[in-house]
Amino acid sequence: MTIDSFYDKMDKNNYYLGRISQVYRDNSIAQVENLSLLSYRKINNDSLIPNTINYLVVVDSVRGIFLGEVFQTKVLSSDKLHDSINYSKVETVNPEINIDIIGVMTHHDRKFKLPEFMTVGVSEKVYLANKMVLQKYLESIEVTNSQESKLQPFAIYLDMCEEEVSLKPSTLFDHHLFVVGATNSGKSTSALSILDKAIIANKKTLIIDPTGEYNDSFSEQNVIKLNLGIDTTISPGKLTMQQWSMLFETNSNTQSAVLAEAIRSLRYQHKEGQNSCLVKSGQKIAQLQQKLATVSNRDTDFDISLLSEQIAQESVSESRKGDTYEHDSFRANSNSYLIQKVTYQMSNTSLFDFFNNSHNYNLLDKIDSFIHTPNTSLYINTSSLGISEGIGGMIIDLICNYVISKKDIIPFIFFIDEVHRYTKSQYSEEEFHKGLTLVAREGRKKGIFLFLTSQTPKDVSPVLLGQVGTMLIHRLTHNDEIIAIKNYLDEYSFKQVKNLNQGEAILTSINLMRNVFLRVIKCNRKQDNDTPLL
Repeated sequence: MTIDSFYDKMDKNNYYLGRISQVYRDNSIAQVENLSLLSYRKINNDSLIPNTINYLVVVDSVRGIFLGEVFQTKVLSSDKLHDSINYSKVETVNPEINIDIIGVMTHHDRKFKLPEFMTVGVSEKVYLANKMVLQKYLESIEVTNSQESKLQPFAIYLDMCEEEVSLKPSTLFDHHLFVVGATNSGKSTSALSILDKAIIANKKTLIIDPTGEYNDSFSEQNVIKLNLGIDTTISPGKLTMQQWSMLFETNSNTQSAVLAEAIRSLRYQHKEGQNSCLVKSGQKIAQLQQKLATVSNRDTDFDISLLSEQIAQESVSESRKGDTYEHDSFRANSNSYLIQKVTYQMSNTSLFDFFNNSHNYNLLDKIDSFIHTPNTSLYINTSSLGISEGIGGMIIDLICNYVISKKDIIPFIFFIDEVHRYTKSQYSEEEFHKGLTLVAREGRKKGIFLFLTSQTPKDVSPVLLGQVGTMLIHRLTHNDEIIAIKNYLDEYSFKQVKNLNQGEAILTSINLMRNVFLRVIKCNRKQDNDTPLL
């Protein structure tokens, strides 16, 4: 294409600004021929306001048509300049505009593409971008080559005359999507709007909702809905010891080991058909250890209702002779806090019901059916189990490790809200649970595309953040939160994060030509996230 193809129904001289006067590696400078060319004008319904920054221009080059964004406008300060302006001699004032080159279209191309190492040349003409240029830019903004249909619009561009943001699913999800923002910034509204468009487009979606916020957002016509502990259960034997430790938020000292021993004892009792705890005090150590050694990897089930009592039975030590277990008051006192944790979790949640195989649905069976069935979406509400970080972390780690182990998966979107709450280890500020990180690293090649939200990105694993290729950034106020996502933003966007209004966001992606500013369109689905009034 040529420059004239964009201005075929009008005189492109009406859009003329000046010529390139300086070329640098990261930007170029154009000399505007006179100040009057920066005045407001309206041409064929094009409202042009060039006497500012952040608007688009095109450069007519021998190498093609370059698309640029103006980031600075200046005139040299002098007495002569002031006199010229005061006496309305604007034709003698020659401003300069600094331009970031963001795209190029060669004479053989039909769309703009990233300029790579191509640059403009000195003396080449610069024109204001008209509506045709803007439309071609919006058609070119996605750098992915997939032929898939675009999702319905979920936002509008703030700097593109209210044009709607309509993107391909791969642009948003191909390298994982992360939505961040402070409370009341519009983060949850954005997440629901994007989910809405994905489900309307019949994209497979797995939604994990630890708080029940999205329970009324989807009908059973849209998604299959599971409520853990109410209509969906799991066998206790399906959890790993790490997940049991997550659930009860054990410390890194002795609690995890005691919990593991108690579960092994109950697994032995279940194998032997005993519906009671294993009493250790008074028993011969060698004989008991010989019995416990018979527990194999297949003997995984146990009666979770006996867990607190069994932890108490683990409060033993060797007798003076060293051949018999006897009650140890010190260990009993030490284990009492763990017993309190387990008792509290089991008494104040529906975990008993969750670890009961008498209900209709088995969680892992339903997930297995989901990942192998086309055109289905699955919503899992875990709120009845309690909304503690331990419970949420256990569920997410369980599901992540299960799906990543499967083969022949039909590609799907994996949505987790407020992900920072469920990935940090209780042992250390520097440790993170591995299940979700493994999905982030290995999931793409299996067809698992993460869609995460968080209000505190600094608490998300750096490894997980490093796998994210697309980020929707709402207003953040704390410097440490902004710094955590600094690598995703250019200098200008980085400075604007604190200035975004509710519902406004910056979309940055390796699948886009440049960062874009947008305002999210609220969808019609219900969402239980309103803040109560005082």
